[in-house]
Amino acid sequence: MAASQLFAPYRALGFVSSHVPAVLHSAGADSFITTAIGRTFHYYNCAKLNLTFVGIPQFEPISCLASQGMLLFTASGLDIKLWKRAKEIRVFRGHRKNIHSLLPFGEHLISVDDDNEVKIWNSKSTELYSEMEFDASNFRITTVMHSSTYLNKILFGSGQGSMQLWNVKTNQLIYSFEGWASSVLVIAQAPAVDVVAVGLQNGNVVVHNLKFDATLMKFQQDWGPVTQISFRTDHIPVMASAGTAGHVALWDLEKKRLLSTMYDCHDGSVSSLHFLPSQPLLVSTGQDNSINVWIFDMSDGGGRLLRSRKGHSAPPIGCQFYGSSGQLILTTGLDRAFRVTCTVKDEFNTELSQGSVIKKAKLKGVKAEELKLSPITAFSAEEARERDWDNVATCHRGSRVVRTWNYQNKCIGKHKLDARSVPATAKAECVVVSHCGNFVLIGYSSGHVETFNIQSGLPRGSFGSSKAAHDGPVRGVAINAVDRDVITGSADRTVKFWEFRSKRLTETLAMGAPVSRMLFHIESSMLAVALDDFRVHVIDSDIRRTIRTFSGHENEILDMTFSPDSRWLITSSMDSSVRTWDLPSARLIDYFIVESPATGISLSPTGDFLATIHADDLGIYLWSNKTLYSQVSLRPLPVDYQPRVVDLPTTTSDDNQSAGLGESVAHAADVKDEVDADDDEESDAEQLADYLVTLSRLPNSRWKNLVHLDTIKERNKPKEPPKAPEAAPFFLPTVPGLGFKFATEDKDKAEDLKQDQSKLIRMAKLRPKSDFQQCLETCSSRGTFDSLIEMLIAMGSSAIAVELHCLGPDGGGSRDQLMQMMDFFAEQLETGKNFEMLQSILHVFLKVHGDSIASDEQLSGRAEELLRIHKETWTRVQDLLNRSSCLVNYFKSATLS
Repeated sequence: MAASQLFAPYRALGFVSSHVPAVLHSAGADSFITTAIGRTFHYYNCAKLNLTFVGIPQFEPISCLASQGMLLFTASGLDIKLWKRAKEIRVFRGHRKNIHSLLPFGEHLISVDDDNEVKIWNSKSTELYSEMEFDASNFRITTVMHSSTYLNKILFGSGQGSMQLWNVKTNQLIYSFEGWASSVLVIAQAPAVDVVAVGLQNGNVVVHNLKFDATLMKFQQDWGPVTQISFRTDHIPVMASAGTAGHVALWDLEKKRLLSTMYDCHDGSVSSLHFLPSQPLLVSTGQDNSINVWIFDMSDGGGRLLRSRKGHSAPPIGCQFYGSSGQLILTTGLDRAFRVTCTVKDEFNTELSQGSVIKKAKLKGVKAEELKLSPITAFSAEEARERDWDNVATCHRGSRVVRTWNYQNKCIGKHKLDARSVPATAKAECVVVSHCGNFVLIGYSSGHVETFNIQSGLPRGSFGSSKAAHDGPVRGVAINAVDRDVITGSADRTVKFWEFRSKRLTETLAMGAPVSRMLFHIESSMLAVALDDFRVHVIDSDIRRTIRTFSGHENEILDMTFSPDSRWLITSSMDSSVRTWDLPSARLIDYFIVESPATGISLSPTGDFLATIHADDLGIYLWSNKTLYSQVSLRPLPVDYQPRVVDLPTTTSDDNQSAGLGESVAHAADVKDEVDADDDEESDAEQLADYLVTLSRLPNSRWKNLVHLDTIKERNKPKEPPKAPEAAPFFLPTVPGLGFKFATEDKDKAEDLKQDQSKLIRMAKLRPKSDFQQCLETCSSRGTFDSLIEMLIAMGSSAIAVELHCLGPDGGGSRDQLMQMMDFFAEQLETGKNFEMLQSILHVFLKVHGDSIASDEQLSGRAEELLRIHKETWTRVQDLLNRSSCLVNYFKSATLS
């Protein structure tokens, strides 16, 4: 049983980088950077930070990366894999613990695992060349590097602070460096021969000469351990170092001093630093899920941000599709960011600006995140007037002020909506922008509901006149499409209906428990109300009555979303379940469980994707709606239905997460292998496989015209009778067909022309069987119809139609010939050859002789058997076509993204 009958994992969005250090690839003038994202990896072009392609997901998270030219090595669990772009080339197996360091070294690969075991592989044959074991109590390997011009020699850094130089060919220790009494975290090769930079746990950066074991210079990084080091290679002696604080220090190697400091390059630890070859560009990645490219063109030698690619650095807490295209998603997160994510191209992802936050942070000496608005707890967006004024309103944690945003300009808006009639201790709980884009309605924790004009920011009245609209916090507010009715829900266990213009209360519905959240569907006027008792009530706002009640969740309901046609209501809960309720039947039709609760869900306006965000997760996950591309039975689930845990989508859409797609890929691979094998043996095979079908390779007009021959003849019927030619043609007549053949007269016909005045009837003229009928009887007696199908291929459409008409008793044929013809169809359908031509001939045959077959019991029985064979053949073909179509759609979507 499938985990979900409605939704299939499709793709994860919003992931850019992680704590795993990224690696740099150089191909001529182009540079690429690869980041590890969970179980897969991303290739980015450094020129524009375009996502070039995504790797195939592994079974375990990737722990480290290494590059050699355009080749990529990844360590995942106990396995090491070699990739060329997204194609897996080789696999190295033999480690017993997880691998934490990789180093390509000429034709060899060096790997270090958590057991302090070093293995040296032949990177071409994947054979184990050598292995070394170190005592972790004396020398625990933390990093490994190869110094330029040092043949067969590898430098190891340890957690005890010492370093060792080994000859990996002879497995001999060449030299041991005492170190600096602090753990070695990173070693980087300097542009000069014999010189390396060593980053230590205590924040020191040591530039050391390996040949003479002499320290050339030492720098102190004030903000903690040194995790990354990189050197400029454009003939400017500058070294960059970074640590866990997110800052990057630039050191002048000639003057041996600090050149500049770039503060808050990342929110958290810097995962990797790479200067691009011979360019004043620095690429950095961090745990904050971002890639930044810095350019050094400032007078003080410092760098400025040139381009970046970011995602949420803290888990998102709200998501909603924006617009009618279904390609844009608005998300808010605990990182205080308000972001736009595109489902088609990652290049369109952006963060809505909150002003000159970075500049102000530098002046005040604080982090930029501290000057941002507090996390957004609720928001509402309407695209109706996005080109005219602000069209997004947001509530913020611990604040009663609602901020407006301008989506068109991707920035914060002009107004701070603050109601004076609301107590100072009140907090804005919920907000909605009217469908016309002119008004904002805000619900407060004090029970007040206020209206503002979003264009001017001025208040436009309160609901409840002299007192609050509710006796408890307002948990939801909605307004219908024509701005006539306003609906509010509160923790006081009531849902109230108000008249928008007069602010007058028109009706109150009592709920059985406090309202936790509300969702209004504009087109259908359906209102979903989630209660604290884990039930969901669906209210028809036109008749103002509860029409459906759904129960089953075992914990707090976190979010809800309607389908575009309002037939489905999808809910997520703290019990980690996602349920789909069918409103017409009032039954549960889909139910699955995810590992982490879905804190936000939203179904696209086109109904093709369901977007989910999850607790303690940075990603936005897309689930494809199966009902749009396959037949899905919407039967209600039984009461004792046991849901299955569904794995979240990965960052690639062609990872074959669904069983059906995986089978299709395997099936397609098997077919391809068979085709390739057949091509090697015979380039013009009649049949590729028993489960495939082969077309006749005839022009489309040959088999299409046969079906519509009567219509064609009627259309081409001359208006006047044909006239005899004045003189005989100088050419000889030919026989209709694919082959060129003259219509020569036999002796019988010649004698008929000579004796046309004779009254004697010659028996040759009454020959009852044509060549086609004779061939049919001969093939039937032999049990094979190869010669008959060859004759049909050579005949024209008109000739085939004439022969088919002559098979029945009315046309000079017999009942036996009809039976023989059906035997011919059965044999050919089972072989799968000349598929499309047989379909057209069978169509005409049944059209002409259908009455005769139906009136004969034996012929009817044979026809039923023929129908069974035809269904089996077509079902097999249709299944192959569906699988191929599914594969093409997945590959196409992956290419577009």
